[in-house]
Amino acid sequence: MQKTIADFLNNINAPMATVMVLVLSAAGLWFTIKTKGVQFTMIGEMFKLLFKADKGKLNTEEKRVSAFEAFMVSLASRVGTGNLAGVATAIVIGGPGAIFWMWVMALIGSVNTFVECTLAQLFKSKARDSFIGGPAFYITKGLKKRWLAVIFAVAILAQFGLTNNMVQANTISSAFTEAFSIPPMVMALALSALALAVVFGGIQRIAKVCSYIVPFMALTYLGIAVWVLAVNITALPEVLGLIFRSAFGFEQAAGGMVGSAILMGFKRGIFSNEAGEGSAPNAAATADVSHPVKQGLIQTLGVFTDTLVVCTCTALIIMCSGLYNCGANGIELTQVAMTYHIGPAGKYIIAVCILFFAFSSVIGNYYYGECNLTFLCNGSKHTRTAIQIYRLVLGILIFLGSLMTIEIVWALVDFFMVIMTVVNLTSVFLLGKYAIRLLDDYKAQLRQGKDPEYHSSTIPEISDVTECWKD
Repeated sequence: MQKTIADFLNNINAPMATVMVLVLSAAGLWFTIKTKGVQFTMIGEMFKLLFKADKGKLNTEEKRVSAFEAFMVSLASRVGTGNLAGVATAIVIGGPGAIFWMWVMALIGSVNTFVECTLAQLFKSKARDSFIGGPAFYITKGLKKRWLAVIFAVAILAQFGLTNNMVQANTISSAFTEAFSIPPMVMALALSALALAVVFGGIQRIAKVCSYIVPFMALTYLGIAVWVLAVNITALPEVLGLIFRSAFGFEQAAGGMVGSAILMGFKRGIFSNEAGEGSAPNAAATADVSHPVKQGLIQTLGVFTDTLVVCTCTALIIMCSGLYNCGANGIELTQVAMTYHIGPAGKYIIAVCILFFAFSSVIGNYYYGECNLTFLCNGSKHTRTAIQIYRLVLGILIFLGSLMTIEIVWALVDFFMVIMTVVNLTSVFLLGKYAIRLLDDYKAQLRQGKDPEYHSSTIPEISDVTECWKD
């Protein structure tokens, strides 16, 4: 029964995924032109902002979510199974050329993240302790189409809040069972308990945990990857050549796989870095900054970090092993490749890495669900009760995801991802003019030597729905 449902969903997902890739590419190219390539020309400003303290707008310093913490929440969600298991799957199905198209997706799609996160900041609302916002909020405020916002909110709640977290939990459980022979039941109980302990602390605790876990896990994995690649430095030219040749079908074996390479590279790239999906804006909106563009620029770095750094490390580790056709797939292939490079310890290292990568994704994903559940409740007195129930359901699904076969869950993840991406990017196309005006305002203030600040009067026609930016 599960296989029948999964096959049905996959048959729907295939053409929908093609539409999603086309929409993402069109949006990326359009906004690259309109912003004059902001994802390339302002990289220096992105790094400067990431580590710079911002005075923001809130008066209660102890309650604020900083730009860095908001960035880490979104990066926690981005850096997960897609970086270790998803990259391996892309190579197996799409061939080595899928890696090249994953890079292309990151370079083009990163501008979508800039626009959507800038819009999330512009249209955010005041929450009890910080701010709240995202696509559901800017669709409602900017387009006045709550029905469309509800479709998005339901899709992201189903994808990130529920099904995606089952995938993350399953990957952790599988990796630990393979590496340490820990029974799945033990992993299921431990993961559920850990996740609930964090999410019951709300966005403040989630942001704090992510700000510690994410830099540690990213730097540790990067260090291991650099060592592996240094040892295999002589193989890199041939590996890179194979990637580029396969991307365009110049290899005989890959001649009929160009379409598959492009689709898998784009699809798994989107699953990993989430550019344009509408997920990162939910985290971006929580940040307390003095100008919306600041968080838009910072969030753009997340796409580069996820795909051009972490995903590339995994891809090269697999390719340098020469075992990408060995019959293994997903996280097992990554473990096989790492074992080839450093011996039996390899599978243990990948298991620990996936624990940090996927668990941080679980708590980041959870917040996206909570944010949109709050939107759906629309100020109801039962909002807190709904959130508590959602937290308990999350714990149950993490438990089940750690134990069950999840082919149908992967199909559901892809299904809801397409819906939320198309809805979000359609809205971003219509509202993107405001992000472009904000970018022009930001650059003008920089040229004047100012630390840019935004006031709602700058764009007077929407000042009534940008209440967090009143003078």
